[in-house]
Parts: sequence; C-alpha cells; structure tokens
Amino acid sequence: MTMITEIELQQLLKENEELKSRLNLLEVKYQIKDEIPTYCFSQIGFSDLKKIVEIKPKLNYHKFDDWFNDENIKLDEEDIHFLKNLIDNNIFYLENYKEEDLKVKFITPILNRINFVNIDKEIRDFYDENLCYQTEQFILNGEADFVVAKGYFFSEQPYFFIQEFKKSKAAKDPEPQLLAELIAAIELNRFTTIKGAFIIGAIWNFVLLEKLGTNKYQYFVSRNYDSTDLEKLKSIYKNLLFVKKEIFGYDMESS
Repeated sequence: MTMITEIELQQLLKENEELKSRLNLLEVKYQIKDEIPTYCFSQIGFSDLKKIVEIKPKLNYHKFDDWFNDENIKLDEEDIHFLKNLIDNNIFYLENYKEEDLKVKFITPILNRINFVNIDKEIRDFYDENLCYQTEQFILNGEADFVVAKGYFFSEQPYFFIQEFKKSKAAKDPEPQLLAELIAAIELNRFTTIKGAFIIGAIWNFVLLEKLGTNKYQYFVSRNYDSTDLEKLKSIYKNLLFVKKEIFGYDMESS
C-alpha cells in the first residue's frame, strides 16, 4: 500500500480547498448571469415597467367609441333599479370602505349581475388568479384581482382584467399593475389589443393596451366614471356588458 507523507496530505487538502473555491466562484458567476428579474403585479410601478418594456400613454378618447357607444347594449328597468339601489345602499359608506368592503358590497354585485360565466364556451370570471409571463429578460407574475378568461377551474386564456379595488391612490397605484397584467395577457394570447379597467374608490377608468412591436406598447385611459352617479354607473354597466358580449362572441376554435 502506497503511503503519503504529511506534507503530501497537506498539499492535497490545499488543492481540494482551492478547487472548491473555484467551483463556488463559477456557481455564483452563472447564477448572477442566469438570474432573471421578477416583478410582482401587486408591487410593480411605472418606473419598473419602463425598465423592462417601452410603454407610453396616449390621449385619444375616440379609441373607446366602439366600446362605449354600442347602440345594441341597452339596460332594462330591472337593471336600472338594481344600480340605483346599489348607490342608495352604499353611498353613505363608500369613501370609508376598506378594500374588502368596497369589493364585496359594491363591485362584486355588479360583476355577478353581468355574469361572465358561459360553461359551453369554457369562460368564467376569476378572483385572485395566478398569472405568469416570462421572457429571457424579465418575469411578470402574481395574482390578478379579477380576470375573465377561458378555463373551467383556472385561467387558461385571459381576456379582460379589473385592477384593483383600492380605497384610494395613496395605496399602491393600480394603473401600472393593470398594465403589467395586460402586457402579460397580450403576449400569452398573442393578441394585438386587450381591454381592462382599474378602480380607485368610487372612480372607474377603462384602459386599452395596444402592442406596437417587441416589448413596445401604447395605452389609452378613459375619462373618469364616478360610480356614485347613476348615469355614470349605468355607463360602467353597459361598458362591462359590451366586454361580455365581445368575449362570448370570440371564436373559441381559432382563439
């Protein structure tokens, strides 16, 4: 049996430690190289969005004409009575509602009455639904407050988002959060345009996002809709009915 001296043993141990150090350096190097920045929908801001994509706001209210002015979308007396009662029952509390109060007592009843569910077309609405979009440069993920999508038990193809049931803009700004979700959806679906809305207290704003090129977008924000005003709430309701009509009209075979 070959015997090694104490000096040779110490040399082998030293070489082994040096090898470990080199391997650790390589591991750290490639981890840093391969690490992709991740942005959560609930935390993302405009400064974050502008780091990863080119996105610009545009002012053109006529972009919403087809959406907001469909003469075939009409409300009946029961719809109007429902909306009037919703305002009457909540207006005293609305500005002081917590986020969950606002969601459960005022917003969800509207969405439930719209009824975005079509079993035959595999479409339904989801709350706090997971969504993830990954490129070689960044990852967008998190939970969408509200999304209408294809899928029975989880969102397979998202079509329309509402973000974020917030009491006020003093909390996290819902606008960039919505835009991040729309970017994820437009890319996952390979669409060129997609619709959404964000809510701050009683105020609704509708949004159109358009894809212009690789990681390049423009978006349009509607005028404010004050949901405590019956005429404005009727318009909100009609705008949502149009979204339902549009989504249910998609050819699911080719989408």
